[in-house]
Amino acid sequence: MQGASESADSWLLTLQHSPIGMAMVGLDGRLLMVNHAMSEMLGYDVEQLTQRGFQELTHPDDLDADLALFEQALAGELDSYRLRKRYLHAAGHVVWGDLSVALVRGHDGAPLHFISQILDVTAVERERQSLEAVFETVGVGLLLIGRDGRYERMNRRHQETMHLPFPDGHEGTAGQLGHVYHPDGHTLMAREEMPSYRATQGEEFDDYTYWVGDDPLTRRAFSTSARQVRGPSGERLGAALAYQEITELMRAMKVKDEFVSSVSHELRTPLTSVLGYLELLRDNAGLADDVRAQVQVVQRNALRLQALVSDLLQVGQVSEGSLRLQHADADLAALVHDAAAAARAGAGTRGVTIAVEAPDRLVAQVDEQRVRQVLDNLLSNAVKYTGGDGAVSVVLREEADAVLVEVSDTGIGIPPDEVDQVFGRFFRGAGALDRHIPGTGLGLDIVSSIVAAHGGEVSLESELGRGSTFRVVLPRSPG
Repeated sequence: MQGASESADSWLLTLQHSPIGMAMVGLDGRLLMVNHAMSEMLGYDVEQLTQRGFQELTHPDDLDADLALFEQALAGELDSYRLRKRYLHAAGHVVWGDLSVALVRGHDGAPLHFISQILDVTAVERERQSLEAVFETVGVGLLLIGRDGRYERMNRRHQETMHLPFPDGHEGTAGQLGHVYHPDGHTLMAREEMPSYRATQGEEFDDYTYWVGDDPLTRRAFSTSARQVRGPSGERLGAALAYQEITELMRAMKVKDEFVSSVSHELRTPLTSVLGYLELLRDNAGLADDVRAQVQVVQRNALRLQALVSDLLQVGQVSEGSLRLQHADADLAALVHDAAAAARAGAGTRGVTIAVEAPDRLVAQVDEQRVRQVLDNLLSNAVKYTGGDGAVSVVLREEADAVLVEVSDTGIGIPPDEVDQVFGRFFRGAGALDRHIPGTGLGLDIVSSIVAAHGGEVSLESELGRGSTFRVVLPRSPG
């Protein structure tokens, strides 16, 4: 008997000194015994608590759920249960508790009392509610996908837009096909291209743009980003996606592109006529030398304007999806040497040297005129942003089934925060603006478009104050 008594005393000491709120609860819900942790958690003295039932301490909105489980345990349907509920603190505020309850029975199986453990999770619950409020009120659609590709959670904003791509409903699985189109608004996305499917394959991406909706009049555009969700050990648990609507931006860009294309077409015809008459005027033998010099100034500026119009037309073709390539065998080595020779005239006046490293011959199936345009733009940029006594180099070599062209310079370089923007349309870096270097911000956008149309890639490495290297990789033949 002494051992049993010592065991009981030990249990009581454990209950009293436990850092977790604990109580012995009668079959009527009255608190028979409570520890100091529970007293501190709820703001009552131990004596005050033992004069109350759990029903009085429970928030009215959570009482029915607690009572239902309590009655099920008494009826023998449950031996224990757990739930998160709110308690009423003596000071009047709410305390969130993670409640675990077990029914204690006698040797004959008759219920004697309940043992309850309550962990104060108020801080955790407040943080959860704050995150929940942010999750539901942000103007961005949010989606959480499990490792198996099943949709686990989405916020109200994303739910509101689901009917456009999936008017017949969604099965809640990543990669489901619907009315989802590429940025051209005509090409339907394949399963492997759907942002949800890409995310479940472990990809992370930003600004993945597309249109959703069958009707072009009510269609919406979205930009999507994805990040992987990982556990403490780095294991992949799923993916989180954010959907930002950019319909107005996409439509504004389309209107701008249409305007640029239209104006460019309208300028081309009269400009061609002006250049033709300037050439006739310049060749007039009776023209005075000073007048001839003035005509040449006008002609040079008209040619610059013609180059700008050509760039704008190029941009318009890319935007309309009408950029067409004429693939044929071309000697890229000869093309590189020709482009370098053409650039040396302007480079010499700036004290910039141009060196070429290329094989005697390297044939690939490309659009020769378009690739020459890429080379001209890259060389022009390299010379333009390289100061006196600087150097530009062009390297051409073969790599597996591709060819690599590198254009490097010892110029002003590009800040790290601008590297990702240089291929954007109309982008002018701070260095160019500060030094009043002329340009439209279209050249690298055109380079990127032509290289992409060939199925290639263009990349940039740059160090501020030391120079830049542009790398273009082109397939040897059309894919």
